[in-house]
Amino acid sequence: MSAPTRVLLVDDQELVRAGVRSLLEREGDIEVAAEAEDGRAALVEVDRHRPDVVLLDLQMPVMDGLAVLRELERRRVDTSGRRHVDTRVVVLTTFGEDANVFTALRLGAAGFLLKDARPRELRDAVRTVAAGEALLSPGVTRRVIERLAGSEPPPEAVARLEAVTFREREVLALVGRGMSNQEIGAKLHLSPATARTHVGRLLAKLGVRDRVGLVVLAYESGLVRAGDGR
Repeated sequence: MSAPTRVLLVDDQELVRAGVRSLLEREGDIEVAAEAEDGRAALVEVDRHRPDVVLLDLQMPVMDGLAVLRELERRRVDTSGRRHVDTRVVVLTTFGEDANVFTALRLGAAGFLLKDARPRELRDAVRTVAAGEALLSPGVTRRVIERLAGSEPPPEAVARLEAVTFREREVLALVGRGMSNQEIGAKLHLSPATARTHVGRLLAKLGVRDRVGLVVLAYESGLVRAGDGR
């Protein structure tokens, strides 16, 4: 039997933490390794427990969730051997379309959940992110990005696409529209394995961690715009 997925709960409300813990540990394959009531304590617990997944509230005293994400991202890109680069973060929020959620995605969060998500959605989100996937379903993330990415792409976002090929732009646009590798392959007459290879190259070239980062950049750069269909 494989080891359970280890989770760090970060929320300033004790009752919220207790409720989430109870829901997560119900089926035995997820273990809450630690809890923290503010961002500064969260970073201490990340150092101590090295969790697979952090469930992170954004609105907290002492140090908020965005500051935590900035520090984890700094560690990820630091070349001096800092640890915890594989810790994945899911934002827990009551604000489904708060601008802070978009900022969190830009800072490397693997996705987000509303605090009123169903128990099964919560557990599935942890499993999905722990497996290295981005939390893009059920489409809420894309709707947030569409509303908050803005109509005029910043020059720096456009400039980041200069390094990608025409085919990679096509793939990035389809990732931005929420397509899977299989769907991208069918659309572009490629095998799913080839589509996966293109996605991997995009992640490396653009310096983003996962598909959420690609979706954010697709909208930020103007390659995909709100209302674009599949």
